[in-house]
Amino acid sequence: MVENRYPEPPRAARAGLQALAQRDPLLATIEPRCGPLPWRRRAGGFPGLLQAICGQQISNQAAAAIWRRLVALPGAITPAGLLALGDEDLRAAGLSRPKIAHARALAEAFASGRLSQAGLAAMADEAAIAAIAGVRGLGRWSGEIYLLFALEREDVFPAGDLALAAALADLRGLASRPREAALRRLAEAWRPWRSLAARLLWHHWRFATGRPSMDDLPLA
Repeated sequence: MVENRYPEPPRAARAGLQALAQRDPLLATIEPRCGPLPWRRRAGGFPGLLQAICGQQISNQAAAAIWRRLVALPGAITPAGLLALGDEDLRAAGLSRPKIAHARALAEAFASGRLSQAGLAAMADEAAIAAIAGVRGLGRWSGEIYLLFALEREDVFPAGDLALAAALADLRGLASRPREAALRRLAEAWRPWRSLAARLLWHHWRFATGRPSMDDLPLA
């Protein structure tokens, strides 16, 4: 068993986890082996999506180091503040040229009102995912991660996440990781609790590999 330094899942989520365990015996094995499910959250609004940009296509450790340097810059996690920073400041924090462009596009979307924390929260799942994916540098995965961890939506499954594919392959003893389309089809069996199934699979993968998530690392 491992120590859980995160809050326990909310009561409604615990009921969903029990239903999933009855439906899928392999998912039912995860908490007994890996410890209580950590209830991870992400910040909403601009900071949460900016953090997603920082973490794209690099290790969690590298992403955490970049985020620490970025939040140390005055105003960097507000849209106006980030737009006021020079490219040299953002490069010094560790952002690549493409990520600087993506961060600025995100800041402009929030500064113009095209995106807002309240607006995203009021949208249905697919509408919110599409709004986020409409920003340069963000895609469906970024939108799904935001809905899952910042809005805590119950039935979102980021099928493009490699760790989820690897976790399911390991859990089921598959010869290879399922591709995104196949993983999305497999996740249909977990409706309406696909978000909980994703959390369980990440929990299994962290335990199986010993790799920290970005949320396990100090970010400030």
